Amino acid sequence: MIRDGIKPPVRIPQLARTVASALDAAGAPSPASIGLILSDDYELADLNRAHMGADGPTDVLSFPLLPASAFPPREEAAAPGVLVAELATFVSPPAHRVHLGDVVVSLERAAHQAASGQGGQTGDVSWSTADELRLLVTHGTLHLCGWDHAEPAEERAMRALEQRLLGT
Repeated sequence: MIRDGIKPPVRIPQLARTVASALDAAGAPSPASIGLILSDDYELADLNRAHMGADGPTDVLSFPLLPASAFPPREEAAAPGVLVAELATFVSPPAHRVHLGDVVVSLERAAHQAASGQGGQTGDVSWSTADELRLLVTHGTLHLCGWDHAEPAEERAMRALEQRLLGT
């Protein structure tokens, strides 16, 4: 969903491929769906306050519907040469698409971060808004699949997977 007044710098099919790559790498069930909402700082500030207890806008928020335990363990996911999707075992009715949750991205925040040199995984990258949006969509999708970066080891694994997926 693209909110009124939002003009994404990336075509929707490219964003869909970005999401699909992250879902595959994270071992998500297939078929699966997510809601991707491209919005602005105003909406993200409201969501950030309501759901995270933080003031001000943020770049991306994820609202997972499945617990992290529904996905392959991170240690296995980080193993070199192992595709996480090979590790997952999900059972669902035939032709049933599991909805994993929603990712909401502030395109306004993405553009600001990219242009001001506050983008990328380290917050010190100056690159295109399209690149920042792809990173945020990847990041948010991985959060839906149980990935986190609260602990240093988790962060290293998540950042490494993001880099691999984005080719950076």
